[in-house]
Amino acid sequence: MSSNAREDILEAAKKSAQAHGYGGLSMRDLAAEVGMKAASLYYHFPSKADLASAVAKRYWEDAAADLEKAWDEISDPAEMLRYFPVTFRRALENENRMCLCSFMGAEYDDLPEPVKKEVQTFADVNVAWLKKALVATGSVTPDASEAQAKAVFAAVAGAQLMARSRADIALYDTLIDSYRATGLLPA
Repeated sequence: MSSNAREDILEAAKKSAQAHGYGGLSMRDLAAEVGMKAASLYYHFPSKADLASAVAKRYWEDAAADLEKAWDEISDPAEMLRYFPVTFRRALENENRMCLCSFMGAEYDDLPEPVKKEVQTFADVNVAWLKKALVATGSVTPDASEAQAKAVFAAVAGAQLMARSRADIALYDTLIDSYRATGLLPA
C-alpha cells in the first residue's frame, strides 16, 4: 500500500464500482485489495455510502477537469465534440469497465442520497460542457442546446453500455460512427 491509503482506497473503489456498481462495492474486499483491515478502511470512510459518494465526486471532478482541459487545448468546437466519446471509451479500454456514474445511475433507486447527488452532478457537468460545445459549433441555438446535449450524453452512455454488454469495443466505435453519420455528433 502506498503512503496515501485514502487515495489507494478511492482508486480501488472506482475500479470496483466501474465493474460492479454500487451494489458490488464491498468494504471488506476493498480493504483486502489495498492491504488493510476493514476497520482501517472505515477510519477513512465511515460507511459504504461515504466511500461511494467520495468516489463519485472524485469521478465527476476528474471528468470535469478532463473536459475543461480539452476545451482549453482544442480550438475547434467540432473537434471538441469528436473528443467527447473518447472520455467514455477509456473505461471500456480498461478491462471492459463502464462509466462509474452511468453504472450507479442504473442503480439510482438503491443509492443513498449523497451518492445520488454526485451521480446527478456527473450528468450535469457533462451536459453543461456539451451545451457549450454544441452552441460553439453553431449547430444548435442556445435554446435547443440542452435537449441536444442530453441526447448526445445519453447516446454515448448507451453506446458504452451496449459495447460493455458484448465485451466489444469495436461496437462502441461503430455506434459512435453511426451517430456522426446521422448528425447526432459532428462528423
